[in-house]
Amino acid sequence: MKWNRWHLLVMVSVVTMAALLAAQQKPVLSPPGEASVKFDDGKTITIKYSRPSMRGRKIYGGLVPYGQVWRTGANAATSLSTDVDLDIGGTTIPAGNYTLFTLPGETSWKLIVSKATGEWGTKYDPSQDLARIPMKVGQLSAGLEIFTVSLDKTGAKSAVLKLDWENTTASVNISEK
Repeated sequence: MKWNRWHLLVMVSVVTMAALLAAQQKPVLSPPGEASVKFDDGKTITIKYSRPSMRGRKIYGGLVPYGQVWRTGANAATSLSTDVDLDIGGTTIPAGNYTLFTLPGETSWKLIVSKATGEWGTKYDPSQDLARIPMKVGQLSAGLEIFTVSLDKTGAKSAVLKLDWENTTASVNISEK
């Protein structure tokens, strides 16, 4: 094919438009994150969430007020998916899909497992609560800029769920039922 001025003009226009679009895209402030654990019997727990950063803000007792339900991340609601019945901190959670919220306090936290799924993170309906589970709260040895959820395997059929951000860690034990 022989290139003429029209072809070159179209190519330059396409390249220019692509560059302009790329320049207009803003960085994602709270990128998606995922934590999962696979037990020895092949059963899996997965948590999908968004990872906000501190960006110089006071987090707990500030951006995330004490005594108010928090979406446990940013953007869309944090989701829990399990293909096995669980014991979370002494509470039975049947296999299925759920939304996780938390109720942070200065010295105590609760993990809220909601039966509602697929909603935006700021939409919380207490009538959909399956359980409110006490969490252990502690201090991180070093500050953490980006909110992080982890599921750390502790045994063949057990793990610990940790929520770490700023100077705080909140955790609860999880095991297969």
